[in-house]
Amino acid sequence: MTYTFAFSRPTASLQEEQTLFGAYEEAGYNGLQLKWSQYTPYVSRPEAFIQRWGQPAGAASALITGGTLLDDGSKEQLRGLYRFAQAVGTEIIVYCHAVSRQSLTHKEIAAFAPIFEELGKEAEQCGLHLSLHHHYDQPLMHREDFDVFFNHIQNPAHTGLTIDTAHLVKSGIEDVAEVIRSFSPYIRNFHMKDFANGDYQILGRGDIDFKPIFKAVRDIGYGGWISADEESGGEIGTGMRECLAFMKSGLGSGRNETI
Repeated sequence: MTYTFAFSRPTASLQEEQTLFGAYEEAGYNGLQLKWSQYTPYVSRPEAFIQRWGQPAGAASALITGGTLLDDGSKEQLRGLYRFAQAVGTEIIVYCHAVSRQSLTHKEIAAFAPIFEELGKEAEQCGLHLSLHHHYDQPLMHREDFDVFFNHIQNPAHTGLTIDTAHLVKSGIEDVAEVIRSFSPYIRNFHMKDFANGDYQILGRGDIDFKPIFKAVRDIGYGGWISADEESGGEIGTGMRECLAFMKSGLGSGRNETI
């Protein structure tokens, strides 16, 4: 099995952005999964993004975005992002479905499935993968929500799933490994993130037991992007080093290495 490791982290200043883009390769990552603010100033001007950061391997391997998909404007915004993604070498669009889980019925959750599937087909035509990021207080929050949604997806090839370990735990789902095994046909990406006392933590510093999670990843034969989604608020370099060491210890070394 082979894994491709990415790093993702919010940045609060130009200096932090420079550190993020300038240090990921030296730290041993294959790419970045960019937060909204790190690429949106350039969406209509991809050439400006390339001029600013160049085109190092994996610099924009995934773009994390979100919206409701409840109107044509939200859908067109996503289509515009597809065009930017093609220009900067993106592989995955990670989509956070920004609709509150409160008061949603299972019928309403199921109705989102064909919308995602159709937009996933459009992503494929652009050479991209659309991957739904489940999230606390969003439509895929409770364990049964996953069944409701994916039971209405006709073809797993069209709608990917990004597994976020901390959001599962925060949402009350303790058996993360079970979710990984149950929805393995859809998984296109992982966000590895630790959690403790209501806050996100650097991998290995929180309360999540990653041993069964890493075992499930190995057991399903997954080979693809695994990102440290580092939202603890700590120093970037520390997060980069500790997260990659933790993932490699639990999973193996990464791309082009069989474990």
